[in-house]
Amino acid sequence: MSVDTSLLECVASETVYQDGAVIIEEGSKGDWLYVILEGLAKVKKRTRKGMVIIDTLKEGDVFGEIAFLEGETVSRSATVVAAEGPVKLGILDKDLLARQYSEMTPMLRALMKSLAIKLRETTSRICSTLVSLD
Repeated sequence: MSVDTSLLECVASETVYQDGAVIIEEGSKGDWLYVILEGLAKVKKRTRKGMVIIDTLKEGDVFGEIAFLEGETVSRSATVVAAEGPVKLGILDKDLLARQYSEMTPMLRALMKSLAIKLRETTSRICSTLVSLD
C-alpha cells in the first residue's frame, strides 16, 4: 500500500527510527499522528502474560490516531516499535488536522471519537482473549 497523497500534504516533518526502537510507548501521553513512509512497525500491547504483537504496520499506515481523536489527556493505547530494519515516518501536522477536525459537525466529531474508543476497547478485549487462550 502506498501513502495516500492527501496524507503526504499533512506531513510536517520526517524522522527515522532504527530497528527495535520504540516510537510510541503504551501508557504515555501524546497526540502526534504518524504515517509510515518506508519500513515496518510492530504494534504491541501489554497483557498480564507480557507483550503481545497485535499488528504489523507497513507503508501508508497511520498510527497515533486514537489518542489524537480522544484528546490530549488520554494515554497511548499500544506500543509501536520499528521492526525488521529502520522505519521512516512522516509526522503529521496535528495543528492542521485539529483545525480540520474542529470544522467537522459535532455529530461527525462524536462519531469519530466513538470509533476511536471502540477501537481501543476492542483491541483490549482481543488481547485479553489471546492471553486467556494460552
